[in-house]
Order: sequence, then C-alpha cells, then structure tokens
Amino acid sequence: MTASGVRVRIAPSPTGEPHVGTAYIALFNYLFAKKNGGEFILRIEDTDATRSTPEFEQKVLDALKWCGLEWKEGPDIGGPYGPYRQSDRKDIYTPYGQELLDKGHAFRCFCTPERLEKMREEQRAASKAPKYDGLCLKYSAEEVSAKMAAGESSVIRMKIPTEGSCDFADGVYGDVSIPWDSVDMQVLIKGDGMPTYHMANVIDDHLMRITHVARGEEWLASVPKHILLYRYFGWEAPVFMHLSLMRNADKSKLSKRKNPTSISYYSALGYIPEALMNFLGLFFVQIAEGEELLDMDELSEKFDPENLSKAGAVFDIQKLDWLNGRWIREKLSEDEFQARVLDWAMENDRLKAGLRLSQSRISKLGELPELAGFLLKSDLGLDPSAFAKIKSPPEEILEILNTVQPDLEKILEWNVETIEAELRAIADRMGKKLKVIVAPLFVAISGSSRSLPLFDSMAILGRSVVRQRLKLASQAVASLVGPKN
Repeated sequence: MTASGVRVRIAPSPTGEPHVGTAYIALFNYLFAKKNGGEFILRIEDTDATRSTPEFEQKVLDALKWCGLEWKEGPDIGGPYGPYRQSDRKDIYTPYGQELLDKGHAFRCFCTPERLEKMREEQRAASKAPKYDGLCLKYSAEEVSAKMAAGESSVIRMKIPTEGSCDFADGVYGDVSIPWDSVDMQVLIKGDGMPTYHMANVIDDHLMRITHVARGEEWLASVPKHILLYRYFGWEAPVFMHLSLMRNADKSKLSKRKNPTSISYYSALGYIPEALMNFLGLFFVQIAEGEELLDMDELSEKFDPENLSKAGAVFDIQKLDWLNGRWIREKLSEDEFQARVLDWAMENDRLKAGLRLSQSRISKLGELPELAGFLLKSDLGLDPSAFAKIKSPPEEILEILNTVQPDLEKILEWNVETIEAELRAIADRMGKKLKVIVAPLFVAISGSSRSLPLFDSMAILGRSVVRQRLKLASQAVASLVGPKN
C-alpha cells in the first residue's frame, strides 16, 4: 500500500473497441492517484464470456498505453492482488456466493429464461419497471435441495430489503437516496458458475483494496446493490464517485452509432495522445482562459475532484482539433514532429501493408498517392457524385451500406479472412452477387472505384475507421434517395 493508502482502478470489459469514455474515466482515476500519491490499477472485467475476446483485451491495453497511462498492477504486469483478469479469478467467487446463501442474504432461483421473459412482458404491460418478482424466495430448504438433486439449473440472486431506502454520499452527487423497492434482486452467480458484474466487482474491489471507485454516472443506480453486498460480507465500502457521461453538443449520449467513439479511430486519424488527454483532462480542472494547453503533470497539479460538474462533459470535436493543432505546432520540435508522422504512418503496419499491396499495381511511384493515399486520409470528402459510376440504383446502394454496417460489428476478430467471410455471408443473405455488394464499399472505403483490394484495405484501416466511412457513405447516398414517404 502507498503512504496515502489510496488505490483506484479502471476496469474495462474487452467486448469491443476501447471507447474514449474509457479513456475519460481512466484519466480521472490516473490523475486522482497521481494527485494523492496513490496507485492506479488495471483490471479486465471479462465475465461476459460470449462477447469478451483476447483481441479486444489487447486493444484495451494498447489504447490505454497509447494514451500515456501507466498502471502499477494489471493483467500484463501482475501484482500482489492478482490475477487481474476476472475469468482467471472464477474459483475465487464461488465461496462468496455460498457464504451469502449460508447467511440468508441470497437464494437459489430456478426460473427459466422463458418464465422470466413472460414475467417482464406482463410487468411492462402493466406499466411497471421489470424486476424479479421473488417467486423462488418461497421455496423451503428441502425443496431447494430436491431441485438441486434433480439437476435443475439455477442462479444465485441477492435478497433486497423490502422497506426504506439506501442512503449514501457520492463524491460528485453528494447525498443520494434510492428506495429499496426500486432495486432488483440481482443475479450474483450465473448458471455456469461465473459471477455477474456486480458480484465480481465488489469482491475484486475489496480483495484488491480499492479505496475509491470512480466510474460513469450510469452506474449510480447500481450503488445500492454494491453497498448491500459490502454490508452482507461485513466489509467497508469504498468512496464512490460517479462522473458525468460524455455527451454530444446536443446533450445526447456519445455513442458509436452517432459519432466516432473508439480511441483507435482518433489514433488512426492522427490525433496525438497528449492532445486527447489534454482535451479530456480539461473536464477535471479549473483554469483561466489561455491556460488550456496542459501536459499530464500540469493536469495533475490543477486536478480538482472537489469541483466536478454534473452538467455533462461535452465532446466538442472542434475543440479537440484546436488543441491537437496547438500541440503539433507548439509542443513538438521539428525532429519530434517528423518522428511522430513516421510512427503514425507505420501504426498497425498501415504504410508497410499499403505499399506491399501497391507494388504490383503501379507503373511509377508518383501513382502511389492516388492509389493508396486513402489509407492516410482523415476525411475522404465523399459526396453523392462519388457513387455515380456504380451500376446499382441509389436505393440498392443504400440498402447495402445500411446492411453491411451492423453486420460487420458481429465480427469478433478483425482481419482479411473474417471480413471476406462476413461480406460473402451478407451477399448470400441479401440474395446478391458479391461484386454487387463490394462495388459501393470500394467507394465508401477508398473514395474511388479503383483502389487496393477491398478486404485488405478494410483490415488495414481498422474497424473504427471503416465504421465511420460506411456511415458517411450512407449519409451521402441517402441524399440521392430522398426522404421516405
């Protein structure tokens, strides 16, 4: 433990591209540890076995390292309170589930998914918030034993008080009171023996001696469940701090469906990590006009967790562009700038892979920018006329683009083979030839109908850039189709 005793953590789930919101929460925790002479910990929360992948975990590590954040303990470097990956801790949680059963704080639930879905439908039809109705609470110990002996599948749910409210002090929101009758009887241990987020989160924070939990405000409603678990186990709860969500300028939630949200997207477009951290760090400091350009040490010095806004952190892309430009012009020497450009071009082998694909397709080097320049562009500047040479009508092109976008999100490992396989499957599902599907994708991805091989290009650019280019292409083609009647 540190002299201050402060230990904080970031605990992302490896279920997709690392979000700028993860960097935002991670930076707060990092600055909080730095300000208080504490320790910043990384833990991977992969209890969702169906969506968590090693590829996404590595992307989390790479993204946070790119941001310039360093952790004292984590899955890659170990530490005294490991393992730091929840799937490696499965055996740790089982005794705690049994302890809650033995103390009468939890119960076995044998309800089938079909029964639970019917229950929720009836509650929604009656304008009630869906939550467990307590059916399995009525079973006696003998009945539970008989069901277990018969091999009936079950989960472990927590018991919730029936009266009163959970009152607690939040580091951002102050005094909070949430009625117990609004809190669901949360599943703690799933049928496969893995804990849910709530169970693992509390146990891990306790065993890893986390003193302060800083996370997004969307978790505020879950605090009663967590506090109750701390009470059931007889443990001291950490200090909770719930940070305002990152939002668009119109106050809507920042989401990949509306705007680019992946850290890898901003890296690929040539934003430098110091500028992104500077931009996010401004949400946690009080500064005067003209003091905006701050490095990590300066952010730490001015960091003020006592004066955080509850109004919401607005992700203003124009301000980020302005800060990024200032960092490039004012903070980098000529040699540093050249080195950064080369590092950026070589990121994920983008330039090397692009040159390899280009070699057999050009007759002179001067043709390279037109053929492969799209790999390095931040904006293709697509307009509807770019799709004029495609034989398919605009309505069909739009259907293809709108179908491909969500279907590509299903790919777990992003590479040439999986991209090709998914696009061929899409063609089959849509009843179209593959060449009909890929024609508009060539334009959407490269800005031209003559380009490098499509599947390879998509793999080089990465999921987050492809996602954004397809979205912008859909918007361009939609203007040709016009509004629906």
